[in-house]
Amino acid sequence: MAKDIGIDLGTANVLINLKGKGIVLNEPSVVAIDTRTGRVLAVGSEAYKMVGRTPNNIRAIRPLKDGVIADFDMTEQMLSYFIKKLNVKGFMSKPSILICCPTNTTSIERKAIRQAAEKSGGGNVYLEEEPKVAAIGAGLDIFQPHGSMVIDIGGGTSDIAVLSLGDIVVSRSLRVAGDRLNFDIMTYTRKSQGLQIGERTAEKIKIEIGTVLADHRNEEMEVRGRDVVNGLPRTITLSSNQIESALHDTMMSVIDAAKDVLEQTPPELSADIIDRGIVLTGGGALLDGIDQLFSEHLKVPVMVADSPLDDVAMGTGFLLEHIEKNKK
Repeated sequence: MAKDIGIDLGTANVLINLKGKGIVLNEPSVVAIDTRTGRVLAVGSEAYKMVGRTPNNIRAIRPLKDGVIADFDMTEQMLSYFIKKLNVKGFMSKPSILICCPTNTTSIERKAIRQAAEKSGGGNVYLEEEPKVAAIGAGLDIFQPHGSMVIDIGGGTSDIAVLSLGDIVVSRSLRVAGDRLNFDIMTYTRKSQGLQIGERTAEKIKIEIGTVLADHRNEEMEVRGRDVVNGLPRTITLSSNQIESALHDTMMSVIDAAKDVLEQTPPELSADIIDRGIVLTGGGALLDGIDQLFSEHLKVPVMVADSPLDDVAMGTGFLLEHIEKNKK
């Protein structure tokens, strides 16, 4: 008998939840290919190690961009690789797959995601909207007649949604999230420090000394890169406050989108959100000071989910059971 799987197909990471086992795979969404032969050399963690460090004939590709499939064949190969690795196919049957996508994906994009899953060995393929699945994974009971609000800041997209009675009432999806924050840090070091750094270094800076609240964290980090002027290697020291100023504009755009959603929320549900607060999930929820920043601007209590990186994958497990029950 094939085992059902839930997939959080993220721009930065792919997480797979296997029925009865929980999250069994969490790897970067990266594929390394040999450009001369088109052969896939590595997928996931192995390929991520190669980002920014490959010779001309090898490319490390991220097949998803801003939460959407940018390279269909690579996405399919990546999914096939991960699914094969888990060995979930039955002798005669194919696993049901539930995949999550951002709220504003078009029908064409949805079709691409569905096809990629079918081609990689899925039987029935279900699509669900990410904030809904994240809310379930974060432990919110969205099937009751009261409002819950979730802000899911991933790698490629930030999804903001108000949910009630098991569905989305109001939502916004922005193509600004973790990747944009890394880009902000790269831009800041280039413009203000004259130092060119890579994506992986920017990610490391964000995690180790980053903050979104001024004077909330006082840490420093030595950063190595290439001097913009003379092209030679150089080391500089960055502080948490410098990173805060680099991330400020992007964070404000997510807050503005959250305000939009709150403005469109029916008054009865708004009252619930004041009582219950907003839950932050996704990798962006781990940013230092983010809950305080949001609650200052939105005037509502804001808390970070217990395991923000795993919420979407956890939610897929719950929803798969829900779908199977309804079928019976």
